[in-house]
Amino acid sequence: MTGGLAGRLLQRRESPRRASFLELFFDLAFIFALTRLSRALLDDPSLNGGIQVLLMLAALWWVWFVTAWSADWFDPRAPLIVALLLWVMFGGLLMAAAVPTVFDGHALVFAIAYVAIHLGRAGMLLPALRGHPLQLRSLRVAIWFAISGVLWVVGAAVDPAREALWATALLLEYSLARLRWPFPGLGRSSWIDLQVNGMHLSERYQQIFIIALGELILISGITYSQSGLDRDSTVAFALAFVTAVALARLYLVPAGGRLGTRIEAAGPPGSRLTLKAGYLHLVMIAGVLATSVAMEMTIDDPMEHDTGQLALGVVGPALFLTGRIHLAVVVDGGRPWARLVGVPVIIAAGLATARLPQLVNSAVVAGVLLLIVLVDAMPGLRRFLRRGAGSAAPDRRHG
Repeated sequence: MTGGLAGRLLQRRESPRRASFLELFFDLAFIFALTRLSRALLDDPSLNGGIQVLLMLAALWWVWFVTAWSADWFDPRAPLIVALLLWVMFGGLLMAAAVPTVFDGHALVFAIAYVAIHLGRAGMLLPALRGHPLQLRSLRVAIWFAISGVLWVVGAAVDPAREALWATALLLEYSLARLRWPFPGLGRSSWIDLQVNGMHLSERYQQIFIIALGELILISGITYSQSGLDRDSTVAFALAFVTAVALARLYLVPAGGRLGTRIEAAGPPGSRLTLKAGYLHLVMIAGVLATSVAMEMTIDDPMEHDTGQLALGVVGPALFLTGRIHLAVVVDGGRPWARLVGVPVIIAAGLATARLPQLVNSAVVAGVLLLIVLVDAMPGLRRFLRRGAGSAAPDRRHG
């Protein structure tokens, strides 16, 4: 049954689907969130600060991911979907605004906004999907978000247990998605119920990753403009740019551009790949965020030696490469050996430069990333040279 309001809201699965202007507008909230998260991590680059930032990032990412998945099913021009995306966007801005002080007095703002986003989404979709099979899918998701919402609100109110309760809520939500939201008496969603437009979701992943890289460049540029533009800060800024370019290249090649095709070829089970890609993008974005803060610290004081900068400068690229390696395995079934070797090399480089200025550490890590890019490009370069030699051979024979 596809008539009525539900029929007008739903996007045809076979229709070509590109990201709409409203979806891109919605992503602006995530830009603000990343800048707030980087500020929070810069203020407290300790292990405890890193865990807190990771919890907030995982919550904000889940808002983005669930909304992107939901929006994939519906016509973005429908007034109800416009209202839904604006609702989520405003809630995301509230969460982002609270980020720097979540663990210093504004936890309730963050938690209530998070719960309101998910329950508000359900409150809009459930009546609109009345009589449609997808209403049951939305109902299962809504029930579980209501249950996890208790953990979020109680965690916000009980300071000593906050991290533990919020981590439990996130683990529950991420696991339930993988299990297809089962609930007693309501069953679980089928992969057909969760099927997505692979090309659209792949494009959305690329867009949000570019936003994460944009945050790295934005913060680096702002810090550099306030540094006095001296020689060492200029070198550090150049290293930040080189690092951003390397991360972009390593993300897109080879499997980054083939994710959508792989999801489409898998049919309904491709939803599992979409979900795995969502988890892995969280890991990669966490890596970019850590790298961004490390580069900011380097630009601000290149000759300083800071343990927090060293940890972030090593953990960030290593996290990114780990997520990217697993994405390549999921999409292509291959294991990119240059990136596999790159992770321990970056860790070893961090240990080797532990007593040196942070500018040296940033230079070494950027050099390793560039080396991985070059090694990755060698097979393509060899094929190009062979084709060039083959096309030039007839000219030599007849010249």
